[in-house]
Amino acid sequence: MKNLRIATFMPSATEMVCSLGLFDQLVGVSHHCNYPEEVQQKPVVVKSVLDYTVMTLAQIDEAVSRRHASSHSLYDVDEALIRQTAPNLIVTQNLCQLCAPSGNEVTQVLKTLDPKPDILWQTPHCLEDIFSDLLALGEKTGTLAKAQAMVRDARQRIAAVQQATKGLPKMKAFFMEWVDPTYCGGHWIPEMMDWAGGSDPIARPGVDSVRTAWEDVVAYNPDVLVVAPCGFDTKKSLEQAELLKNRPGWAELSAVKKKQVWAVAANSYFARPGMRLVDGVEILAHLFHPGQFPWKGPQDAFAPVPL
Repeated sequence: MKNLRIATFMPSATEMVCSLGLFDQLVGVSHHCNYPEEVQQKPVVVKSVLDYTVMTLAQIDEAVSRRHASSHSLYDVDEALIRQTAPNLIVTQNLCQLCAPSGNEVTQVLKTLDPKPDILWQTPHCLEDIFSDLLALGEKTGTLAKAQAMVRDARQRIAAVQQATKGLPKMKAFFMEWVDPTYCGGHWIPEMMDWAGGSDPIARPGVDSVRTAWEDVVAYNPDVLVVAPCGFDTKKSLEQAELLKNRPGWAELSAVKKKQVWAVAANSYFARPGMRLVDGVEILAHLFHPGQFPWKGPQDAFAPVPL
């Protein structure tokens, strides 16, 4: 495409666009977009209808479930600003109602635009899907060679993790995508755990995470517990992990006894379907097998939950 003007409706797409060197062509983002930091200077064309900053985890879950059941969107698309910024390419998703506007909202916006922009849909369920999304974006924007190089590097890093953990006993782990109520890991999380040398039979590969009874977690009794509430950084994850300490059976969990309860920056390395998930694989490998896989990234990527 010539004279690119790109609007992204979700943070992972914004990260991909910038990683391909297209920051200057980015004309609109969502209010969740915060990486790289300078994207927060861009016009915000998508906003959430809920103020999550004043809600508890349980209130967020209830509000999201209620709006989803009533087919009400979680997002407002600023149609006037979209027309003003005039993107000729919109990158959005049709995967998670909580992450960004999906099909119905985008269809409504397109009705108001003339000329109509191209739409690049991203609906990943695993890391290979995410690689495919990056390659498709690269092809659409004339940056395919760079996208291919990024995918090659990602695959090499994952292979290095697999080699480092090869032959080691699988770590019995549980990845918690939400704390109140408890949600298991979904989509790409199970494969990330496996590559890193962990095993989480409660997780759901390739599909949405779901509510998981706390009693089932206690019965499973993981040796490592990863607290990763979707949308939160490590500091907020630590705060939410405190809610677990009053639950029945908490003190008897093997992970608690072994001091292997970790809060992670879910927003950066696990929840968003972008290339930083490879960092997430390396984080998990370090948490499961620190002797075999040192962590060389940001120190605020994870932290032990005080026990």
